[in-house]
Amino acid sequence: MLPVVRTSRISAPAVLLALSIAAVLGGCAGRPSQGVLVPTAQVAPGNTNVPIYVVTNRKRSDVDPGEMFSGDRSDELSFAEVTVSIPPDAARKIGEVQWPASLPGDPQRDFTTVSADYLDKTHFAASVAAAMKQSGRNKVLVFVHGFNNRFDDAVYRFAQIVHDSKVPVVPVLFTWPSRGELRLRAYTYDRESANFSRDALDNLLSTLDASPAVGEVYLLAHSMGNWIALEALRTRAIRAPAVASKRSKLKNVMLVAPDVDVDVFRSQLNRMSGARPPISLFVSRDDGALSLSKTIWGDVARLGDIDPTQEPYRTELARDRIDVYDLTKLAVAGDDAHDRAFEQVGPVVAMIRQRMAQGQALGEQKAAAGPLARLAE
Repeated sequence: MLPVVRTSRISAPAVLLALSIAAVLGGCAGRPSQGVLVPTAQVAPGNTNVPIYVVTNRKRSDVDPGEMFSGDRSDELSFAEVTVSIPPDAARKIGEVQWPASLPGDPQRDFTTVSADYLDKTHFAASVAAAMKQSGRNKVLVFVHGFNNRFDDAVYRFAQIVHDSKVPVVPVLFTWPSRGELRLRAYTYDRESANFSRDALDNLLSTLDASPAVGEVYLLAHSMGNWIALEALRTRAIRAPAVASKRSKLKNVMLVAPDVDVDVFRSQLNRMSGARPPISLFVSRDDGALSLSKTIWGDVARLGDIDPTQEPYRTELARDRIDVYDLTKLAVAGDDAHDRAFEQVGPVVAMIRQRMAQGQALGEQKAAAGPLARLAE
């Protein structure tokens, strides 16, 4: 008689831990645990300084002066400006954040902090307006990070995106109270923090709408940050549909690897109706982090790992005029599919740069030559 082999189902805590590991591999490996945002006086020739203007509903840190803001929640919005020094391209791998192995970092090979200042709302608005006047740019790129990001993670990653993409924008980071920790409870805490943060992002978008210095706003969200972005858009559509559709300066929303239930996404779109900006969706069908997230949330597909060529997605996305770009074709050995849009920075940011330069939706450019057309094939 053959022996009976008993199999056990994967427990929810085990899946949560696996998802956490998948989400943090690569970008956060080897980073110092404290003090990254303490400014250094060291300079290096050929470096690029990237100013990041910050809006957050995190609490100020009272433990580590190099942290600035913790993973705890605040009912009030806070503001800051952090300038990050990035080594020359010849000294680094494009698409990655070069974390210092020890502090202070070496600006010739590491990302380092040049300045880090708290601001009030008035000085934040003045700083953004001054940056626009000095650079001759009137476009703002708002970035909403995903799960498992400390404050310094979000700042350095956004600085890398802005630098490597070379998009002509003033960068505004919306960073929400993610724990940024590898613990079993971190994923669920972050999800509730995402719910907590949707009104704060709506507040920021309304502030940018009201600024006479701002001409256009582009919203870039990653992973769990897409939940915040979509909920903020839904809130705007419910509160004032005329404003959301006609007066908003928000020209495009880019959803990268969204950790969002596809059924919930349908509901959010239906509630927005016509009161929404154009949306572009960046998916990777080999995204392991989203595959694990799917297991956690009842085995319902996540928006960021669907196959857009299959039904019902193909018909629904075409009907809703959502441009979809499948980044699976950009896979290289050893890459992280969940962060592919930022690590495979060349062809992906070419799409973002072309859109911002021409002020048009991605779907209107499908006939054009270049990286945009190749990825849309």
